[in-house]
Amino acid sequence: MSKLKEIPRFKTEDEEREFWSRHDSAEYVDYTRGKRVLLSNLKPSTKTISIRLSEPLLERLKALANKKDVPYQSLIKMFLSERVEKELVHKE
Repeated sequence: MSKLKEIPRFKTEDEEREFWSRHDSAEYVDYTRGKRVLLSNLKPSTKTISIRLSEPLLERLKALANKKDVPYQSLIKMFLSERVEKELVHKE
């Protein structure tokens, strides 16, 4: 591969954004030397939704969450996630 160009120093993010919008990063970065990294502290972005539950079901969920010492909304997300994974595995 030919010699890589040196990445200039930028004064602002806007200046850097403008630079990369007009230049090919392959001329500046050797992607063959890249390494995989795990960004375990990143949290997936979430979207707020509204869901209607019967009062008895919600009360049962809250009681379960209290027993497990977790917020009830977190428990609902855990249950949904587990069930979706289970359904997807059975379909494959």
